[in-house]
Amino acid sequence: MSEAEPVPVPEALNATDSNGTEALNATAKFVATPEGTALAYGSLVLMALLPIFFGALRSVSCSKSKNSSDAPETITSRDAARFPIIASCTLFGLYLFFKVFSQEYINLLLSVYFFVLGVLALSHTMSPLMTRIFPASFPNKQYQLLFTQGSGESKEDIINYEFDTKTLVCLLISSVVGVWYLLKKHWIANNLFGLAFALNGVELLHLNNVSTGCILLGGLFVYDVFWVFGTNVMVTVAKSFEAPIKLVFPQDLLEKGLEASNFAMLGLGDIVIPGIFIALLLRFDVSLKKNSRTYFYSSFLAYIFGLGLTIFVMHTFKHAQPALLYLVPACIGFPVLVALFKGELTEMFRYEEASEEAESKEDSESEKKDQ
Repeated sequence: MSEAEPVPVPEALNATDSNGTEALNATAKFVATPEGTALAYGSLVLMALLPIFFGALRSVSCSKSKNSSDAPETITSRDAARFPIIASCTLFGLYLFFKVFSQEYINLLLSVYFFVLGVLALSHTMSPLMTRIFPASFPNKQYQLLFTQGSGESKEDIINYEFDTKTLVCLLISSVVGVWYLLKKHWIANNLFGLAFALNGVELLHLNNVSTGCILLGGLFVYDVFWVFGTNVMVTVAKSFEAPIKLVFPQDLLEKGLEASNFAMLGLGDIVIPGIFIALLLRFDVSLKKNSRTYFYSSFLAYIFGLGLTIFVMHTFKHAQPALLYLVPACIGFPVLVALFKGELTEMFRYEEASEEAESKEDSESEKKDQ
């Protein structure tokens, strides 16, 4: 989901009678204080920045990793051009599902699905931290989960997952969070999973060059504007979809504490999509070998500016805003202006990241030459 919007209390979502007056009255019961609103929006901005910053840093080491489980997924220009179309079909399909089928059963199915994904994502996020916490004397045993098809020379690996004791500890902690989310749907559990999804997305989804990033961001710019301003589809799905695909923070936290229920929200798409572009610019900075992070910091500051502008416009006009409308021009425009000023625009657009297949091909060719 790609819009930032205050979310009404749950009672308002369910109280839709024939004339709609109950829903209107339920929504009007709570008016956020300036302090509560500032706390909610400030927290959303901070939560959006964390996965972008740390995900971008981890993407640098991820691109150099030889471990297949940490191998990034490379997005090509063809993938980028298709993505807005696929996203639109998925979004409209979900909208129709919520119109035709019971929202309760759909969300139950989605909860189980995102429980599994969330546990794996949170475990992967925690793994580097656990490596530092555990002492060197910790008995870290190695395990392998292997599932094959066929026999003899035709045997093919379906699942080949290598892990260790530290990974099992991470999975156990993540499972506790997952059960908490399944049973309570608490906003903190939702945010833990959401942050893990966002960080993993920024870390493991790699654009192969800046042009691909411009195609992806440009296409999703149109997608976001159309589905938020042109229809009610995006907002309807975002409110109906009970899954950790958005970060939320209560505007009534100061009044109701952890049981607060009037949320402001930010879709993970507004974090991951600009985030993978910012991570690409960090890897470009590293490739320049100038001990400088100019493009990373300029794009990171551009993201803060764009997100702040989104919140300002949304708060001023009291209407859901397509965040990419403000984020895309900022995240592309700022680094391009910096590159023009430094005379490195051509070099920036020529920067290319090899895909995993291309790298393995190069490695095999170099091995043959050595032999």
